Amino acid sequence: MKRFTNSWKLFKSAAAVLAADRELLLFPILSTIGIIIVCLTFAIPMFLSSFFDSIFSPEGGIAGLVVAFAFYLVQYLVIFYSNTALVGAALIRLEGGDPTVKDGFRIANSRFGSIFGYALIAATVGVLLKALSRRKGSSRIIGSLAGTAWNIATYLVVPVLAVEGVNPLEAIQRSVSLLKKTWGEQLIGNFGLGTIFGGATFIVLLLGIPAILLAFNAQYILLGIILIFTVLLLLAFIGLAHGCLNGIYTAAVYQFASSGKSSTFFDDSMVRGAFSPNI
Repeated sequence: MKRFTNSWKLFKSAAAVLAADRELLLFPILSTIGIIIVCLTFAIPMFLSSFFDSIFSPEGGIAGLVVAFAFYLVQYLVIFYSNTALVGAALIRLEGGDPTVKDGFRIANSRFGSIFGYALIAATVGVLLKALSRRKGSSRIIGSLAGTAWNIATYLVVPVLAVEGVNPLEAIQRSVSLLKKTWGEQLIGNFGLGTIFGGATFIVLLLGIPAILLAFNAQYILLGIILIFTVLLLLAFIGLAHGCLNGIYTAAVYQFASSGKSSTFFDDSMVRGAFSPNI
């Protein structure tokens, strides 16, 4: 409970950072748009050619794996590039600066080679894990455990890339090293953020879906359409805020883990207690 309480405090501190730099929301917005474009670019032709269902099956063969790898690579490149810009800008604010959107993109551009290299590694891992998940028996369990371990081990790779200018393999090693200090709080912190935004999503759906059904049942078609768009907009905003605050949270974890100091947005004693060694 103490760790969960710390995570809630970190959430409020991350929200304060976002309030000071609302332009940070631009990075997850651009990331979302990029992901949608990537998905449409790959999904539409694959769906029309009936190739989508056979990508990870034996019938897909080498061609299926190549297409899957290309999809993962481009998608991860968009995500990691945007996240590097977000985390880089957030770290400037946490260190007392006043970041701009241009600063975030400048950081991401200067690390593009390493970001691309990390996207290559992540795409390779993603294809292998997806292939394992399509198999039956122990292979699926192994794939699930390996995916969890990979997500944990690489949690701080983006801020490492944004700040330290190392190659992607060194960034992964550095992330693992830093997580030895922050293991417990990193896990419960993500759980806390997920719970907060999951709860918000649940409330929107709990109130929105019955309202939409009632509107259509009462033949208020225009009202029903308006409610649908309202619910979708609220869900989109929740998702964007979640992504943005998670990036700020990751920046705060990295800042304290790497320097032992917290910013003015985070109470020093609270952060020090949150990031105690667990391994």
